Amino acid sequence: MKPVTETPRNFASLTHPTAPDQQRLDAATSTFRMLADPTRLHILWLLTQSEADVTALTTACEASRTAVSQHLAKLRLTGLVDARKEGRRVVYRIRDGHLTRLVLEGMNHADHVVTGESPHE
Repeated sequence: MKPVTETPRNFASLTHPTAPDQQRLDAATSTFRMLADPTRLHILWLLTQSEADVTALTTACEASRTAVSQHLAKLRLTGLVDARKEGRRVVYRIRDGHLTRLVLEGMNHADHVVTGESPHE
């Protein structure tokens, strides 16, 4: 039996070993800029857990419907979330696994900062 040396085509890579050029640095900076707002970060964290509509996100974030809608518009515009219609409702979801892992790792890091737990590799 031959050893597997390549990632199967239907399995998305978790790493992309490409040096950061200006285009990649700009794209990453744009993503981090969107994560820099507490309400947007909360919305994204909620969307790592499950899809949700504006009403559910408003309740969970304890923010106004207007504020949540404006944040969702920015997140859609920058391509971080997708939306689909279910009757009269619009349901939002986080766009990809890289963003999901980024948000969850950011929150894990924050947990260590808040609790004083030692960092780990």
